[in-house]
Amino acid sequence: MAITVETTVSAPIDAVWQAYTTPDDIKEWNAASDDWHTTSAEVDLRVGGQFSSRMEARDGSFGFDFAGTYTKIITNELLEYSFGERMAKVEFIPTPDGVTTRVTFDPESTHSLEQQRAGWQAILDRFRLHVHSKHGVHRA
Repeated sequence: MAITVETTVSAPIDAVWQAYTTPDDIKEWNAASDDWHTTSAEVDLRVGGQFSSRMEARDGSFGFDFAGTYTKIITNELLEYSFGERMAKVEFIPTPDGVTTRVTFDPESTHSLEQQRAGWQAILDRFRLHVHSKHGVHRA
């Protein structure tokens, strides 16, 4: 059973897409909480291209790599990728309020579905805040 999280970003579609797919932006927003950060990110944005990001606890106690392969890309609309044996889909849906960014992913078996949903939602919320601050939007 896949898990879906989403947020609406008040910015132009090009800006939302760029923030989601650009390594420098990814390093700014890709963490579930303030005690984590992404120290490096790489993106080869093409079908068959690889992506990776290194997430670490700020106190240096733990870190891990999140990596995968793009399987489908429609610029400003859709990213699909595999990571390990799992799949994820990111949809960029224009709305009157901005761009709804919806992530649907296959869960893993270590953490509860609620923990995974909360973690991925927290990252997506930080993504929205990053884009808003970068583009001068003053609402949460």
